[in-house]
Amino acid sequence: MLEKSLQVLKPGGKLISISGPPDPDFARELGSSWLLRQVMRLLSYRIRKKAKRHRVSYAFLFMRASGDQLREIGRLIDSGAIRAVVDRVFPFESTNEAMTYVERGRAKGKVVVKLR
Repeated sequence: MLEKSLQVLKPGGKLISISGPPDPDFARELGSSWLLRQVMRLLSYRIRKKAKRHRVSYAFLFMRASGDQLREIGRLIDSGAIRAVVDRVFPFESTNEAMTYVERGRAKGKVVVKLR
């Protein structure tokens, strides 16, 4: 998925991953030792090299629960600054159909399964 993401970014863009390999900047933020920073540099070398080839940058983001961040995201959604793009809505009874639709990889936004 990371490599596919690189192909759709414009030059100068930034790929931020919560599931890819941690990068040296992440290790530095943690205050990791020199050795651990080098390990993370090696782990992310391939994706950082591909990102550079596409003229974009790569960063790893470690997700952690934060009430302040969730409140800020809620505020951004309420103000309209962040808007979810919904591709299709399926009734709960059609969950299998929804999963098949997602697996085809053609969705152009979120696929929602409505419970009620």
